[in-house]
Amino acid sequence: MSTAILTGPPVPGSSLEGDLRSLGFDVRIASGAEDTTALIAAVPGADRVALVDPRFVGHVHALRLALTDPRFPAAAAPGALTVQPEARAALTRVLSAVPAAVRSADTGSTHSTDGTGTPEAKNAAAAPDALADALAATGTAVHRPELGSLVATVPGDPQARNEARQAVSAVDDEAVRLRSAVKARDGFFTTYCISPYSRYLARWCARRGLTPNQVTTASLITALIAAGGAATGTRAGYIAAGLLLLFSFVLDCTDGQLARYSLQYSTMGAWLDATFDRAKEYAYYAGLALGAARGGDDVWALALGAMVLMTCRHVVDFSFNEANHDAVSNTSPTAALSDKLDSVGWTVWVRRMIVLPIGERWAMIAVLTAVTTPRTVFYALLIGCSLAACYTTAGRVLRSLTRKARRTDRAAQALADLADSGPLAEAAAGALGERAKRLPALLPLAAALAGGTALVATAALTDYGTPWVAVAAVVYVITSAIAVARPLKGALDWLVPPVFRAAEYSTVLVLAAHADVQAALPAAFGLVAAVAYHHYDTVYRIRGGTGAPPRLLVRVIGGHEGRILAVALLAALLDSSAFTIALTALAVAVALVVLVESIRFWVSSGAPAVHDEGELA
Repeated sequence: MSTAILTGPPVPGSSLEGDLRSLGFDVRIASGAEDTTALIAAVPGADRVALVDPRFVGHVHALRLALTDPRFPAAAAPGALTVQPEARAALTRVLSAVPAAVRSADTGSTHSTDGTGTPEAKNAAAAPDALADALAATGTAVHRPELGSLVATVPGDPQARNEARQAVSAVDDEAVRLRSAVKARDGFFTTYCISPYSRYLARWCARRGLTPNQVTTASLITALIAAGGAATGTRAGYIAAGLLLLFSFVLDCTDGQLARYSLQYSTMGAWLDATFDRAKEYAYYAGLALGAARGGDDVWALALGAMVLMTCRHVVDFSFNEANHDAVSNTSPTAALSDKLDSVGWTVWVRRMIVLPIGERWAMIAVLTAVTTPRTVFYALLIGCSLAACYTTAGRVLRSLTRKARRTDRAAQALADLADSGPLAEAAAGALGERAKRLPALLPLAAALAGGTALVATAALTDYGTPWVAVAAVVYVITSAIAVARPLKGALDWLVPPVFRAAEYSTVLVLAAHADVQAALPAAFGLVAAVAYHHYDTVYRIRGGTGAPPRLLVRVIGGHEGRILAVALLAALLDSSAFTIALTALAVAVALVVLVESIRFWVSSGAPAVHDEGELA
């Protein structure tokens, strides 16, 4: 249980103790500096501890934001400070170092008639703010939440206290809490068609003790049922699938709003929220393909193409963001133009809709599923997402070419991790040794593009079973090694990981299509889905600050170049039926390995509690 310590006797008539208890705190009252230190020491080391000025006046939600957010080791608002176990040692050091006159003083039990305490009590009441400043000065990051219209203050006299109480009464903190539950930056459809009511659903869930993880799971189950409806191949099934997909999206919005509403952020929640969106969408693609097959229309190639396109889009987003996460400067005129356009209201929504974010995309899929055919759904999806990908990628290329920035070692390492190079590329890159430093700056992207294009073109232009695809795969291994032989710090090096993804996924798609066996494309769909999960897992580990998956995992599943070489050799050595079986076995093996490691990591790693605000897509 969390413990809140009032740093002096409570002010008569104050609701502070009750407010803190309503937030789940066990409230203790300190009589002075030594007592405060003793009470902190008595709190179990695994518990959160908060110090609160007894004169605090403010909204309950202001206290909630300052004292209960699990994402930050230390957080503060005027008159309140909290630390989690990882920051307890720093607080103890600060308590022993801050002068007693500032930290607190023994206040006894005497109160002045104005209700604010003696001068010594005023010094004691100032302790949380002084300690927060001292913690920050010693290098401990102290989060200070944006309170907006919420009140959090420590009045120094009766008049100020009365004015503060009036300010509290003038603002409905529940309305503020509901508004802040909605993601600050979202798509048009989500903002105007979902969030106006999903926030109330989030509050309903909170009041009934439901957790964001439970809502996330309900969203996944709903989407899987929708996929099952689509797989029936009947018009009634398609209509039900479209409605259920929309409801799944409502729940998908609700889980994040519930997390923000109740500050129930967690490591597991971040993982579930990040991965389930892709699982839901890609499972729905499979359901549509199965439904079409029942009607005699084979759209597995379109389904796999849609998954390849969406995954590559996301990798472009992730790679660009990681490459520029901590760039030293950003003087791009393209970025300046973008900021200028964002200052004009209507252009913001147009630009957000152009990229076909998840809300607009799922709404389009749901409506088209209900009134058209799976083939039409995939055509619309491929055309819309292709245009969106061209728009976003072109803008990012222009920003990269026109900005003056020096990328850091951290960015280069993130791109190297996203590249997912296996032992073959590592060995070939190591053979280059010091010569890699003398390679031209544009060579990484050029090598990746040349090798990937040659591989996919060879697979597409030759018949199934030709050894030329295996030869092209060997060349791809070499070009992939050249691409990652030097740190990826060039202006366009963030394109290397998405090029690798496109080459790997597209090669699997083309080879399965050329096999001309009914089950080959579904097997390829499963393999790409398993590998894509691994790549998404890598992204979210990096974004969570925990680093990429262990190198042993990458080596076990071969890296992108190893998997391509294996698939190419299987296609050259096996007939179509055996190739399909081999693809299926490879998909199952990769899925088992990456899922076991991913679940082990997110459940037991102790990664920081976060909630993914995410990209619009």
